[in-house]
Amino acid sequence: MSNEPWLVFDYGGVISRHTQAVPAMAARVGVAAEVFEPHYWPAREAYDRGCPDIDYWRAVCGPVGVEVDDALSDELTRMDIEGWLPTDEDTVKLLGRLAGMGARLALLSNAPGSFGRVAERQPWAEHFTHVVFSGDLRMAKPDAEIYRSLLGTLGAEAADCLFVDDRQVNVDGAKAVGLSAHLWTSAEELAPTLIRFANGS
Repeated sequence: MSNEPWLVFDYGGVISRHTQAVPAMAARVGVAAEVFEPHYWPAREAYDRGCPDIDYWRAVCGPVGVEVDDALSDELTRMDIEGWLPTDEDTVKLLGRLAGMGARLALLSNAPGSFGRVAERQPWAEHFTHVVFSGDLRMAKPDAEIYRSLLGTLGAEAADCLFVDDRQVNVDGAKAVGLSAHLWTSAEELAPTLIRFANGS
């Protein structure tokens, strides 16, 4: 295995802004956002672990009395993906800076495979050597197995990776496997730490 450093980024809340699409999706199925949202988030874990799009939307919409067929599932999936695509400009600039200095970058995101297929075609993804989505692996952060799978993909030792995530539970999960890890605050605040690690210092 190589001993060169890797910088590993989460997506949601780090590269991207948190979705603002929930009200529009709620309106599409004819319910208030405050009725829709309490089902959107709890069902997300199974979605991030690989359940099909239609199963996720049935889990979200069934409790509020809305039947989901293939066409509605496809529409909600598109709206959901679009809601997660807007990025944080400062983070994207930092990715370009790190890639420009030769840093090796990887992505480890809890996200369904349908989102992954769109995300990997976005301009920011060009900075990454590897992009890994939990839905493709049918496992998710903070489980130890997904970090170990990532290390296998990278051909790296845990100590050679610095992972950043906006959720403390995922940071703790990475640390438990031996990765260096930091809670994401902002590109400005963490840039010096990331650059030092990439430079092996």
